[in-house]
Amino acid sequence: MKIIIAGGGKVGAKLTRMLSAEEHEIVLIDSKSKVAGETVNQFDVMTVQGNCASVEVLEQANVEEAELLIAVTGTDEVNLLCCLTAHYMNKEIHTIARIRSPEYSGQISRMRGAFALSMVVNPEMQAAREIDRLLRFPGFLKRDTFARNRVEIVELRVNEDSVLDGLSLSSLENVAKCKVLVCTVLRNGNAVAPDGSFVLKEGDRIFVTAPTYNLSLLLKNLGILPRKVKKVIICGGGRLSYYLAMMLQKSGMGVKLVEKNYERSVELAKLLPKADIVCGDATDWSFLESEGVSHYDAVVALTGMDEMNMVISLYGGKSGVPQVITKLVHMQSSVLGDLPLGSIIDPKELCSNLIVKYVRSLTNQDCAAITVHSIADGQAEAEEFRIDKASRYCGVPLKELNLKKNVLIVCINHGAELVIPSGDSSYEQGDTVIVVNSRQEVISQFNDIFEY
Repeated sequence: MKIIIAGGGKVGAKLTRMLSAEEHEIVLIDSKSKVAGETVNQFDVMTVQGNCASVEVLEQANVEEAELLIAVTGTDEVNLLCCLTAHYMNKEIHTIARIRSPEYSGQISRMRGAFALSMVVNPEMQAAREIDRLLRFPGFLKRDTFARNRVEIVELRVNEDSVLDGLSLSSLENVAKCKVLVCTVLRNGNAVAPDGSFVLKEGDRIFVTAPTYNLSLLLKNLGILPRKVKKVIICGGGRLSYYLAMMLQKSGMGVKLVEKNYERSVELAKLLPKADIVCGDATDWSFLESEGVSHYDAVVALTGMDEMNMVISLYGGKSGVPQVITKLVHMQSSVLGDLPLGSIIDPKELCSNLIVKYVRSLTNQDCAAITVHSIADGQAEAEEFRIDKASRYCGVPLKELNLKKNVLIVCINHGAELVIPSGDSSYEQGDTVIVVNSRQEVISQFNDIFEY
């Protein structure tokens, strides 16, 4: 597919890497020659320097021949104008715009047709929703949903005093007392596709597939008894913090928001009259102590700097805060070792995964994944596929299938029945199937999971 990416920032660079790896023909537009040059050196893509909303620049990018334009510059208005101009020049092109401003969030969804938008993405809004879900169901480091929120892949860490330490996966069901499946284990930064003989040990991060209704039982039987979140302290006053505070207040949680900049603090106090807005430096331990951080149920570090967020989260954990959530944009969680940073949130990754799912649906319209999530620090991918008449091996027991190495079927959604499969399980036309892929190779459609 011929794709134009307008904007070479963090999201644009990530999309360039992901989509060029899937062998799409990419043209990157950026106003800075340095960004364009670095992209050419790093990826095998064409670059154009200039204003992506300009007709002349879009002509240089061959917009008339492109099938998709993704506008992710740092300015909402430029993204909108870029998509509008591209559609004027090519009526058949699909367009995706990143719109981040709270002022536009409501009206843009109602005016997609007027702006010729196929899709609108808001990384901060997506990240706020993810954090809201984690705070509503504490105990898990990460939660990814499938089958219309009926199945989840959740992340847990094996701690020193955990019943999981030294447990073989073949014995997990007896301990959990519910049907679950460990689909991936991160050990020493490397993703492993385990079998029943695999023995868990302290420091492992495990990714467990389970029906949503079993999650409370899973936590209880593993001895994880999280405290219900009633009070949250948010550090950083950006757009993500604003969206999150709005969501938490609607669910009845008490919110304290700490922002270093005085003018922004005053602005947030007007926007969030029910929240406790404090002007101060959240990286100052004595300041957090004076604000009573140890009395909160959760601390969420959302400043604009990864290093500051890490410091805040480490201090929050040291102070005994039960739940810690850390935003990291530049640093990969895989290189941070066993630092107790709690749940890691990366808005650009959430946004990129959503766009990649849309691209795959355009490429394989009849058999593309209906849900896509990156797990295990990006070393594995979980996808949900609908089984249709073109799907191979319907009705055949899983133990008889010749799946590619490091590919695992982890759940079968058969009508109202959710099946965590065994070797005797099978799928039928009309089912949806969740597949975890730990390979470097992309699984674009369901039949790609088999060895031919």
